Amino acid sequence: MNVFIEAVGFGIAAGAVVALGAVGFTVQFGISNVLNITYGALMTLAAYLGYALLGLGVGVWAALTIAAIGIAVASVLFNRLLIAPLRRRGTGFVGVVIVTVAAGIIIQYCIVAIAGPDTVSYGQQAGSTIRVAGFVLTTTQLIVIALTVVLMFALHLLLTRTQLGRAMRATSANPVVARSCGIRTERIIDVTWLISGALCGAAGVALAITTVTFDFTIGPTFLIYMIAAAVLGGIGQPYGAMLGGLVVGVGTQLAAAYSSPAYQDVYAFGLLILMLLIRPRGLLAAGTASARRLAG
Repeated sequence: MNVFIEAVGFGIAAGAVVALGAVGFTVQFGISNVLNITYGALMTLAAYLGYALLGLGVGVWAALTIAAIGIAVASVLFNRLLIAPLRRRGTGFVGVVIVTVAAGIIIQYCIVAIAGPDTVSYGQQAGSTIRVAGFVLTTTQLIVIALTVVLMFALHLLLTRTQLGRAMRATSANPVVARSCGIRTERIIDVTWLISGALCGAAGVALAITTVTFDFTIGPTFLIYMIAAAVLGGIGQPYGAMLGGLVVGVGTQLAAAYSSPAYQDVYAFGLLILMLLIRPRGLLAAGTASARRLAG
């Protein structure tokens, strides 16, 4: 029983990081209709940026904030300079996906060229251990969980209580109609890439903080978990991605606790395949425009 409770606790902590990245990934897709595989490489870039800042004496949470801002700007530039011109020239959905895969590989090996292929570590950032009702968590894990909750709540308020949020939802539902109603959809897409890039950067550093060591494959490997969470919750559904992140985190940790941690990636893939077989649209999908465009 203790193993089960401890695995659930670790799963919640892991799920918070998965949700942080998955929400940015699914919001980006839901509004811009771009399945951005480069997202994983940008997470890696954020992790190494945080590592470099720590080497300069910057605090770990300040490094997370700076990395989130840096990746947010890089995300907007990536869309403006590469993705948007391709789409204006009529590049199809699959063609854009292939470009994002290629761009991700280029970013990965640029990181290798600068930082090297060896594993690195943020050092001892875990803090003290806290035991509550059988759960065993570190202060750093609790901060990451709290940070995720705050950011998710802020995103909820943005989408439901602001003019910008309504414009984002309108652009996601039907960009042509939104444009005819006077919504500057290109500006909305820029804001979407900015927000999703910030979540990507925060997730990259949060993942590096909670990982003992990492290398240049950390982001693309973790992308498996984020895609599984996004599909589980319903592609294009931010609330579904939050739920999916929690399910993926707890599910993989429980499976690892009762078998072998070496197979965590296999469990994430298995969960993804199982969900696609049982409920392809996800738990919270409601026939969104983005989902229909993906299916087409």
